[in-house]
Amino acid sequence: MIEVTIESIRASLMSTNRIVVLREEGGERFLPIWIGPFEAEAITLQLQGMDVPRPLTHDLLKNVIETLNGEVLHVLINDLEKSTFFARIVLDVDGNTVEIDSRPSDAIALAVRVSAPIYVADEVMDQASMQPEEEVSLNEGETPSESEDASPEDLGAFQDFVEGLDLDNLLGN
Repeated sequence: MIEVTIESIRASLMSTNRIVVLREEGGERFLPIWIGPFEAEAITLQLQGMDVPRPLTHDLLKNVIETLNGEVLHVLINDLEKSTFFARIVLDVDGNTVEIDSRPSDAIALAVRVSAPIYVADEVMDQASMQPEEEVSLNEGETPSESEDASPEDLGAFQDFVEGLDLDNLLGN
């Protein structure tokens, strides 16, 4: 198991879905997982410390677990099949370890509410993670305007920036 942290949550310009980007602790690998807008909002609200007037579904789940004297030990993104990620919520209930099947987005939303660690199975990280591309350096004496025109592949950093813009905050909504 590889411990990860939430690096960012990004909006897609092509759909209403979001991407939660998990980063390997002490490493350079990233694991992007597509999630729905409501789950992204639930994670973001908690990460930003924002209170909501009524409990969201993940707050309810946290309250039920705590009321039943359970504790979330960790969440594990344990499988990947046909581009679909699977997760497990690992609980301690009266000294017994209980694992509950979950969508990764729900498991992550719960983990941030209870400050539980998030793990990714080694084989999932090996199969689906990415590493940042190395920076392209210019030849000695060359200026950016002298370099060749950028190909679509070279625009990845700009595309990531644009997709990561939070237009709601920018527009004051």
